[in-house]
Amino acid sequence: MTFSELGLIDPIMKALSNEGYQTPTPIQAQAIPGILQKKDILGCAQTGTGKTAAFSIPMLQILNETKSDQKKHIRSLILTPTRELAIQIGESIEAYGRFLPLKHTVIFGGVSQKSQVNALQHGIDILVATPGRLLDLQQQGYIRLDRLDFFVLDEADRMLDMGFIHDVKRILKLIPEKRQTLFFSATMPDEIQKLSSSMLKNPVKVEVTPVSSTAETIVQEIFFVDKSDKKDLLLHVLKNKAITSALVFTRTKHGANKVVKDLVKQGISAEAIHGNKTQNARQKALSNFKAGKTRVLVATDIASRGIDIDQLSQVINYEIPNVPETYVHRIGRTGRAGSSGAAMSFCDAEETAFLRDIQRLIKFDISVNKNHEWNRSAEFSTLMLGMKKPAAKAPVISRPANSRNRDRNRKPFGRNNNRPKTVSA
Repeated sequence: MTFSELGLIDPIMKALSNEGYQTPTPIQAQAIPGILQKKDILGCAQTGTGKTAAFSIPMLQILNETKSDQKKHIRSLILTPTRELAIQIGESIEAYGRFLPLKHTVIFGGVSQKSQVNALQHGIDILVATPGRLLDLQQQGYIRLDRLDFFVLDEADRMLDMGFIHDVKRILKLIPEKRQTLFFSATMPDEIQKLSSSMLKNPVKVEVTPVSSTAETIVQEIFFVDKSDKKDLLLHVLKNKAITSALVFTRTKHGANKVVKDLVKQGISAEAIHGNKTQNARQKALSNFKAGKTRVLVATDIASRGIDIDQLSQVINYEIPNVPETYVHRIGRTGRAGSSGAAMSFCDAEETAFLRDIQRLIKFDISVNKNHEWNRSAEFSTLMLGMKKPAAKAPVISRPANSRNRDRNRKPFGRNNNRPKTVSA
């Protein structure tokens, strides 16, 4: 199937051609026809599957074909959990709608509201927003949502994880009941299922399993190493000039800053992106990384979703995430759209319980790289003996519906414990 077979109008086809897009991804092929028929959509798909285009392309077409008042009011609201994802969606709308007479703007917190308010006052068709800034400007009287034609809720499970569900419910009270709703989530825990049921009317269900294809295109490795040796191991890995760009994940903001400091001392261009950085600083760091000016971007999990980086050669988990699903999101930054990618993880003794949970989730034993002088695989292998053998032969990453029930304050195995502690999944 090609985009030309989906009934898209010429201005959008021209924009897609300019972007080099000819063939829709599975979620685009499934979602676009239903949206063009003005049906609600319940989409279960992870980031990296092309779902931004799946909802924005048909939305742009419908808005273009629907007459509006001379004084522009907000006709479509796209609600998303993070600033980075909001900016990315705004960039996509700009690209796909460049030949259409539709206006859009993006609003988020952490920056001055002045330019955002100015854009709103000039009139827009499409608003991309994070929940906090949206409610703030609505309470100040700058935003009215009572004439929406579209409401898009993106990354609904991430909204739940970040504590935004109550804000979402407040926003639902501000929008008209008669609207077209597009609801997307990577997983469907109970609370998200209840929310979708309250929002959607006879929805078309769209579901794809991109993570299995992502796993097939990403080479995954584990490096068992003492915590004190991780810095040296990272420097050793980055001596490989074939790694032209690397996204390095830490669990804490302080850890991200420390890694950047260590890399810069060794003459490696690196910047950090995390919640303590201003939005302008975060965007500048991301832009430098995308442009190739910075070789290494060190991030906390604020960057694990919603950042689309073309040809990212390497993801490095400097610290293993304590939530298994986060591992899937992190490594999903590479190997996108069918491209090959690589992900390596540095695991110390205190993180073996986290690794065990990750391998249970993805049903795949990640290969161990022993070819480094700090290798501790022999010592750490005994900690992994409780691992369940995978039921599947191929690396298929899936996410359980009850992921919210996982204990996120688990205590990992450490030097002072007699054996690994496990937690109920």
